Amino acid sequence: MNQIHPSAVIEEGAIIGEGCEIGPFCFVGAEVVLGDHVVLKSHVVLTGRTEIGDETVVFSFAVLGEVPQDLKFKGEASRTVIGKRNRIREHVTVNAGTEGGGGVTRIGDDGLFMAGCHIAHDAQIGDRVIVVNSAAVAGHCVLDDDVIIGGLSGIHQWVRIGKGAIIGAVTMVTNDVIPYGLVQAPRGGLDGLNLVGLKRRGVARSDITALRAAFQMLAQGEGTFQERARRLADESDSDYVQDIVSFITGQSDRSFLTPGG
Repeated sequence: MNQIHPSAVIEEGAIIGEGCEIGPFCFVGAEVVLGDHVVLKSHVVLTGRTEIGDETVVFSFAVLGEVPQDLKFKGEASRTVIGKRNRIREHVTVNAGTEGGGGVTRIGDDGLFMAGCHIAHDAQIGDRVIVVNSAAVAGHCVLDDDVIIGGLSGIHQWVRIGKGAIIGAVTMVTNDVIPYGLVQAPRGGLDGLNLVGLKRRGVARSDITALRAAFQMLAQGEGTFQERARRLADESDSDYVQDIVSFITGQSDRSFLTPGG
């Protein structure tokens, strides 16, 4: 059922699902688990305790599951878990987790990771995430569903990016980004909402109007950023606005990018 090129190296102990294609000069380590119909194009390195979900395609020279680039790492057991139907392009690197970060780097389903991007140790990546060429997501970051990271951008360690947010190209993000936010400029600023993404997903006009009003309150309302968010919890019945409220009032290791800040 599987197509495995004779030059590929598959260590004893690796688990290969049905219908997989493993191209020339690939390396699959002893603790790797491949789901069904996974495709490794060529020269792919899968090592460590790494799981790859069904129908994921990994392109040439990607390295997944290698030890983290963290001087605190002392060889403890950790994992890399990648979901289904991802497209992982050339030269992408995804590092395993660390004991101090929960021990697992996790990527959801249906993502696109373009050439040369990096996902560091203990990052938690949701579904349908796009990371564009040469962007870097540092250790312990959380990217919720439907996030887009522009090319050549950098996400600081421990930063959370809420669902549906978009980060423009060549942007450094050092603080948390609210759901559906739009961040751009070299030292990333919260510049509005990801209206294009919302419309493409068919979000109702009433919810988009509610999000616009919520953003305006966060930008210009009275009190601290947290206080404005808590007021929104009582003033809006939009699920999308409540996503923002929950994100702001949740636990974080960073401060927030704020409108105009």
